[in-house]
Amino acid sequence: MSEVQNLAYVVIGASDLPAWRSFATEIVGMGTTEAANGALGLRLDNHPWRLLIEQGSDDDLTHAGWDLSSDAELDAFIARLRSKDVAVREEPIGFAEARCVKRLFSIEDPNGFRHEFFAGRTGLQNDGGSLSSILRGDGFVTDELGIGHILPVSKDYDEGVRWYTDVLGLRYSDRIRQEMAPGIYADATFFHSATGRHHSLATGAFPSPKRLNHLMLEYRDMNDVGLACDRAKKANVPIVLELGHHPNDQMFSFYMRTPSGFGLELGHGGVVIDEATWEPQLYDVLSDWGHTRKMAMVD
Repeated sequence: MSEVQNLAYVVIGASDLPAWRSFATEIVGMGTTEAANGALGLRLDNHPWRLLIEQGSDDDLTHAGWDLSSDAELDAFIARLRSKDVAVREEPIGFAEARCVKRLFSIEDPNGFRHEFFAGRTGLQNDGGSLSSILRGDGFVTDELGIGHILPVSKDYDEGVRWYTDVLGLRYSDRIRQEMAPGIYADATFFHSATGRHHSLATGAFPSPKRLNHLMLEYRDMNDVGLACDRAKKANVPIVLELGHHPNDQMFSFYMRTPSGFGLELGHGGVVIDEATWEPQLYDVLSDWGHTRKMAMVD
């Protein structure tokens, strides 16, 4: 069955592009580029951009872009969606070019943003992403694993889990259900794509003013996690969760707020799933050490 290979990019509607530029370059260590229609492109590698920050008032996730790797796989995937009576829109060629792809299809997520599907990026560059000089290591873990993961909040948790599995076609990784207080649980389900990053998307159901709870980016060097945390604190960027470790994806990370008010997790050491040996688990803690909470994840 044709399926998405990785989460290739995300698009954010943001009210303050200059704040995003300084946050990306001075705290996270991303490169920047000027994108179509005045948007800010943020670079992690040789792709023209991996995060696109467009001027907008919602300060939230608007689109998630998934790579199908070949035209044949893309066509088969779109045919499968249409066979399920999913309303698929083929985007105009100019819109596709602005996303740095040749053809682009999209569908509406039940949680209020759009998923975009394509086969390979155009405009790949050989400058390594022109990343900020503040990084100690060799940039970000991307390539066939994609950019990292997103955690959109589901309006209906059971329906969200079903939709991400049956419609988007993601593979189940595992689940965490932690009792936060007597009878009150934090519950999240994690999904991976064909290339095996532990999760490219996770979802849960909890009160949130944002569609996106957080975005995760992964450094190649563990030191860059700690250095970014230090830079964030020095710049008075709000820290949501202190340094800690997740039991399911084995990620060492911390969380801070972006200029748009949702969370950004910066981590190192995430699991890549081998389907031949992977056994999904139900965990009862979100973190097995650290991740001391300082504030709510989103404004």
